[in-house]
Amino acid sequence: MSVGRLAARAVLGGLFIGHGTQKLFGWFGGPGRSGTEGMMESLQMRPAKLHATLAGVTETAGGAMLVAGLGTPLAAAGLTGVMTTAISKVHLPNGPWVANGGWEYNAVIIGALTALVETGPGALSLDHYLGRERKGTLWALTALAAGVGTAFATMAAGQRGTPDPVLAVAAPVAAEDTAGDPSTVGA
Repeated sequence: MSVGRLAARAVLGGLFIGHGTQKLFGWFGGPGRSGTEGMMESLQMRPAKLHATLAGVTETAGGAMLVAGLGTPLAAAGLTGVMTTAISKVHLPNGPWVANGGWEYNAVIIGALTALVETGPGALSLDHYLGRERKGTLWALTALAAGVGTAFATMAAGQRGTPDPVLAVAAPVAAEDTAGDPSTVGA
């Protein structure tokens, strides 16, 4: 089963690396930093520049860690936090179905991340090689709770920030560009 876990880590982690670099650098047709900042402003995630950077770095670094099987619970917690924020800030009003811009895609990812932590990254991972593989129900629940808790704390802090007048003008365009995309992560 190590090959299956490696494949799951590679697919999930690789896609997160792609999403993170879309936000940070505009790669793979992404909005880049300025577009991501506009989206964060429209979602009331302030300061938008900080939240855009945090989202991009979390997705890129968390995805890379997941692919390598390094710090798997930490990577899963960070990525769960981003997905929880996306559900709360972008997809929740659209209902569950991804075809309607809903949250099902994000929920499946959270479930897969939690399962990877519970089963462990497998023998084909740096965690296993270094003798630091952390797995089991307690690790999975801890990573899930840490991700969800961090997301809600971050969202609460972000709503207290002062709107950026420059980004507020550009924000509706950035939000429209991603609102119907089921793979968009809102933070």
